[in-house]
Amino acid sequence: MKAKKVHILTYGCQMNVSDSEKISSSLRSVGYEPTGTIDDADMVILNTCSVRAKAEEKIYGILFTMKGELKKKPNLLIGVGGCVAQQEGEKLLAKVPHLNFVFGTHSLHLLPQMVRAAEGGRRVAETNFIDNDSRLDLFPSMGEAGGVTRFVTIMQGCDNYCSYCIVPYVRGREISRRAGDILEEIRIAADNGTREVTLLGQNVNSYGLKGGDGTDFATLLRRVSGIKGIERIRFMTSHPKDISSPLIQCFADMEKLCSHIHLPVQSGSDRVLSMMNRGYTRGEYLEKVALLRAARPDIHFTSDIIVGFPGEDEDDFQDTLSLMEEVSYADTYLFIYSPRPETIAAGMTDNTSRGEKQKRFDQLLDLQKRMSRKLHRSYIGKDLEVLVEGAGKHEGQVSGRSSGNRIVNFTGSLDMVGSIRSVRIVKDFQNSLLGEIH
Repeated sequence: MKAKKVHILTYGCQMNVSDSEKISSSLRSVGYEPTGTIDDADMVILNTCSVRAKAEEKIYGILFTMKGELKKKPNLLIGVGGCVAQQEGEKLLAKVPHLNFVFGTHSLHLLPQMVRAAEGGRRVAETNFIDNDSRLDLFPSMGEAGGVTRFVTIMQGCDNYCSYCIVPYVRGREISRRAGDILEEIRIAADNGTREVTLLGQNVNSYGLKGGDGTDFATLLRRVSGIKGIERIRFMTSHPKDISSPLIQCFADMEKLCSHIHLPVQSGSDRVLSMMNRGYTRGEYLEKVALLRAARPDIHFTSDIIVGFPGEDEDDFQDTLSLMEEVSYADTYLFIYSPRPETIAAGMTDNTSRGEKQKRFDQLLDLQKRMSRKLHRSYIGKDLEVLVEGAGKHEGQVSGRSSGNRIVNFTGSLDMVGSIRSVRIVKDFQNSLLGEIH
């Protein structure tokens, strides 16, 4: 029997990328194989993000354009998962009449039976939260899926309740997977060719505090490092308030731990950080940065920053600008604040004009471009160890990343994929580097 095809559209963070891999693996049990195009698909799934209002609005726009696909393929099934699905639930079915099924962030394990129901003509939605230890047994298995790099979810949910953030409302309360299950998943991946793993969670630093088996995050990293075949380890996201001394020590003595940490600051102003309920001050954040740099001098920092949070004034904004310069981020992900339902910040007074917010955003973006370009220029003539991940930007090239998470393209063949090569950097670009093997 000919396999049916599913096209998965993924929006948002690495957590959603990981979930999409699980969705693809799970759907094989009901006869669906992934395809890269809608034209070949018998089913389309949108795995969504609702952290920003624009991301949520985009999903509705895409869903309504899918009417055109249905004219060409009347039997096409359409499903929505992820954070927008969790937030909207059955309301999505009411708003989008041609939508077949909706599954929330705790419902991936129900996807095969939901697809069967949709194939039988039923419209279904599953968005219940599971906030107990039984949830640990419902993580869909990735089986023997390979790939040079792999995302591995180690925990779900968040207990921090930052005032602007919808994550606790759409991902649920924090719970950690058992270390043994995580390690077994990584061992299987390594046996199938994975050389780099990225451990994922809304706040990986608090791994083990709720659920799990008593293993803390630093200990988990060291146990992953011992798995044969794994050559590099990354993780995200880290909450600054929970960076521990044992974790900092990992950067000092764990060779496999990459020289990069994503450490979202959100604002450089103590006043705004307090309104955000972030749990640290500017000084405490910078102290953690200094300790991490002392442990790993070549470490690269990346961050998330929100512009125009309710009540942010010019002095607050200047504090953010100066913090960016002091840390000298390799990259930042900049966002203009957008209110999200159920969050505390949605009820705060916001007197800053959209024009002023855009002006501040543009200033931060300009600063980051200059810092990133300066960093990339500093690599000219230097050698970087690059894990080759696949084809490069141009024909005859391969591409990979350095330990510091810099994208490097260089002349090579695809039989290099999965190997680590020493590459001398010969040219820099805004978002990547060009090198040559020497």
